[in-house]
Amino acid sequence: MNNKEIANLLNGLTEISRDSADSFKTCANNVSDPALKSFFVDRAQSCEEAVNTLSVEVLHYGGNPDTSTSAEEGLLHILTNLKTAFTKKNNLAVLEECEMGEAAAVMAYENALRQEMPDSLRALLERLYEGVKKNHEHIVRQLRDQARNNSNLA
Repeated sequence: MNNKEIANLLNGLTEISRDSADSFKTCANNVSDPALKSFFVDRAQSCEEAVNTLSVEVLHYGGNPDTSTSAEEGLLHILTNLKTAFTKKNNLAVLEECEMGEAAAVMAYENALRQEMPDSLRALLERLYEGVKKNHEHIVRQLRDQARNNSNLA
């Protein structure tokens, strides 16, 4: 990949990281459980750190950091707001919406890591990818499944 292609790839990951941060903020504002709220605030901050890191890399490769969000994730953000409004801050609904958004982020990083790139950049993206997978697989999905089990018991 040339520097322009790398900068474009990084800008795509920046968009999805920004979308994830926005989604986590929305989730934090729409859950009733204080522990979930704290979790979502923490994840939003982590995603914002990824945005900053990726933006620096875009500059390193001669690009201009993108400040927009993706249309797909923007739609997911709206759907999260609508669903939580209708469910009166139902924790399970929020977690399910958040999990879908993180699944899209996992896919974006997996696609990016299939590309040829300098080893130092690959190492950085792999580190960020591990955080995205942690959000999706180990935390959001577990919390969502736990909330499902709790709602089935009620």
